[in-house]
Amino acid sequence: MKLKPLYGRVIVEPETAEEITKSGIVIPETADKEKPQQGKIVAVAAWRLEGDKKKPMQLKVGDKVLFPKFGGDEIKIKEKEYMVLKEEDILAIIK
Repeated sequence: MKLKPLYGRVIVEPETAEEITKSGIVIPETADKEKPQQGKIVAVAAWRLEGDKKKPMQLKVGDKVLFPKFGGDEIKIKEKEYMVLKEEDILAIIK
């Protein structure tokens, strides 16, 4: 991918939220709209603004994160979907 986010933004590759129960029933990701999504960060801006000062980003490429279902902007590059989010929109880092 050749995208470089700017001004405190990150690009996240969402994971599919489809679940399969023990009995083999597939529960599509559209079944629960309120559940936060998770994904892997694939690109990070060099810095973010706090007031009029540049601050280093707390997130890094490869972090697995939670983000709100209806946050950020969806983009599609070469048939692959990504989310562009502000760093402050990320809910948590999954360890």
